[in-house]
Amino acid sequence: MAKKKASGPCKGKKLNKPFRTPGKPKKSAVCVSDGAKIKIVRFGDPNMKIKKNIPARRKSFRARHNCANPGPKTKARYWSCKAW
Repeated sequence: MAKKKASGPCKGKKLNKPFRTPGKPKKSAVCVSDGAKIKIVRFGDPNMKIKKNIPARRKSFRARHNCANPGPKTKARYWSCKAW
């Protein structure tokens, strides 16, 4: 099996490890493997704070985004739910 090479914004980044994206349209991003290629998944509103320490907000967010079944790692919902 051929080794996957990252290019562009994923060059030098570890796979499946979220990182901040200052000055970009989203708060965070993560590089994930999608079959034979590596892609970047951006998620989070840069103008909002995560207040996961407040139980009612955490419960509401997780219910609203169906975090019990977050889907594949190549989707923003998976990483957003993982952050909460």
